Amino acid sequence: MDRRDVAGVVRQVMARATGLFRKPAPAHYPWLLIGLLWCVSFLNSADRAILNAVKPLLRDAFAISDIQLGVIDTVFFWTYAVCAFLFGRIGDSVRRRNMILFGLLFWSMATGFMPVATGFAMLLGMRTLVAVGESTYYPTATALIGAWHKPAMRSRALAIHQTAVFAGGGFGAWAAGRLADQYGWSMPFVVFAALGIVVLAVLLFTLRDDAPVTQRRSIAAAEEPLRLILANPAALLLCGVFFLATAASSAVLNWCNTYAHDVLGLNLADSALVGPVMITTAGFFSVLVGGWLSDTFAARSATGRFTVLALGLSVAALFLLPFPLAGSVVTVGALLFATSFGKGLFDGCIYAALHDVMPDAARATAAGLMTMMGFLGAGISTVALPAIAVHTGLAAGFTMMAALYLIAVIALLAGRPMIRRVMQQMQAEGAHA
Repeated sequence: MDRRDVAGVVRQVMARATGLFRKPAPAHYPWLLIGLLWCVSFLNSADRAILNAVKPLLRDAFAISDIQLGVIDTVFFWTYAVCAFLFGRIGDSVRRRNMILFGLLFWSMATGFMPVATGFAMLLGMRTLVAVGESTYYPTATALIGAWHKPAMRSRALAIHQTAVFAGGGFGAWAAGRLADQYGWSMPFVVFAALGIVVLAVLLFTLRDDAPVTQRRSIAAAEEPLRLILANPAALLLCGVFFLATAASSAVLNWCNTYAHDVLGLNLADSALVGPVMITTAGFFSVLVGGWLSDTFAARSATGRFTVLALGLSVAALFLLPFPLAGSVVTVGALLFATSFGKGLFDGCIYAALHDVMPDAARATAAGLMTMMGFLGAGISTVALPAIAVHTGLAAGFTMMAALYLIAVIALLAGRPMIRRVMQQMQAEGAHA
């Protein structure tokens, strides 16, 4: 088959996929969309978790230190942060469907090429490409979900989608550990890259962005999305809170596997069960509780979602504080489960809360900016924690992360009057769609 034949096949496939979307979406499509994007979000998180699961093997294979592994994480997070904002802005200007398809293809290919790395520099470079691809997804996906689901059900829809982050992080870390124990550190990268291509083929014929719930209006120059965000103190507050919460949770998530391996003496698969799997299992269930609480509280009070945000982070902080006292596998797992349950309540409504204070025309940009702030925080804390642990140990470093949660809680409580004013203005302008 020559190039012209290949091009003809591609045109036929694209034409067939486009033709499927000429008919109105069926009534159940908003929930089918959640299922489709759940699969993409699962892979987005699973591909990100692979490196954490194989860190001890990479450390031995390439003779690199924990600090260098932390640098790889930090560069990943900071690259993701900047690109998430840029792609979020683009997501408010192009078809969100196309952005998601492009991102899935890009990061799956980048993940599949990770095994060609021969040293620290190549590991860093390949991991950076994965970050670029993955950063296209979340701002655009959450905006697409918000467009298909009305406010009364929005938190629950976003929360169900959010469970994929925990399922992907937990199962991805465990599966990567099992594959790496049996076949070497490179195998999980190849396996999950292939899964990404399979999901891409399904999405090509099923993913659509012609949502009838809210139609994105053209934005005048004075209403450029970034200007709308910068003029919105509630949105900026959420960006700051997300910075603190993501910094704390990412530091714990990214180093709990190593803690279980080095301190508790577990193998890679069992380390994942005690650390990432325990964290993500708690998050999987609590994010659903958070979504339900968020919609319930929001029906009673304009700032109901923000109450759930503060509650979740309070619980997360409470169960990190006693971590240095945990001396057994059971105790460590229990504390990680409990703190992650609180963080999951927060995750179940953070994007819906952002949608409450931003119009649809700027939601992908706002989600991109908030994601950027969160991943900047994750990058700082992920490299800072092993540096701190040299002097204090990882357990004490985990406890220090509780302070970040508590600062975020104080900011949410202090900002309630301002949040209420912003939401009243949104309702008056009729932009709360």
